[in-house]
Amino acid sequence: QGQLVESGGGLVQAGGSLRLSCVASGSTFSGNNMGWFRQAPGKEREFVAAISWDSISTYYADSVKGRFFVSRDNAKNTVALQMNSLKPEDTAVYYCGRPLTLRVGTDFRSWGQGTQVTVSS
Repeated sequence: QGQLVESGGGLVQAGGSLRLSCVASGSTFSGNNMGWFRQAPGKEREFVAAISWDSISTYYADSVKGRFFVSRDNAKNTVALQMNSLKPEDTAVYYCGRPLTLRVGTDFRSWGQGTQVTVSS
């Protein structure tokens, strides 16, 4: 089983930006679609974004469309999530992982330990 390690979370004021990064082991990353989901306390997992293995296709939840941008670097086995215009409702633990499908709202087959993002009002 491959490993996924997220980083880049933190505390930011509303309207600010953060960039999350995820490093994956070769077997987990290579040739696979990747994505991000989040989970706030007391809430279910929420799909955030996904990107195809070749970066040609990207998918976003309506709640983040136009503010968040997913990208990947296949040479470095990394996937990133650039988050702009952050809102307090974006506060959650963010996880990167392998989506089950390449569709908005998909669940994930594996993920890392997560990174906390807190947006203050």
